[in-house]
Amino acid sequence: MIRKTLQVAETALSRYPSADEGFADLLGLSAQSTIKLVAAIDEGFSYSVFDHFQRETGFPATTLAELIQVPVRTLHRRRAERRFSPEESDRLLRAARVTFLARRLFEGNMAEARQWLADPQPALKGATPLAFARTDIGAREVEALIGRLEHGVPS
Repeated sequence: MIRKTLQVAETALSRYPSADEGFADLLGLSAQSTIKLVAAIDEGFSYSVFDHFQRETGFPATTLAELIQVPVRTLHRRRAERRFSPEESDRLLRAARVTFLARRLFEGNMAEARQWLADPQPALKGATPLAFARTDIGAREVEALIGRLEHGVPS
């Protein structure tokens, strides 16, 4: 009974990457502990974090702005101010987490991950993972879907 409980817990925990697993690398924040990431979010990420994420993923800036729910005019302002708000920084980190998992699903191939994130998915009722990931609960559903696909569970 205890062994089965531990297996279930390990499976549940394996769905969500920890900060040191690599998703922070997509933002140029490698080797960050969760505590340091929380502090960085509270301070607001510098604009260079957004630039790094864009270079790593190949997404257009407008796509990323939509994903993190920042209007393009606000994005231009953030560039001039050189800093995002804590809320925007949190959404940027969430976007990195989902993108990291998609890239892992496609064995490191960012082009395939980017395409999958932009394509409508039947398991999301025809929505794209990018659209779903705009909210926390939607991002968690995308993460769960990726976990099911990684383990060969029909979705």
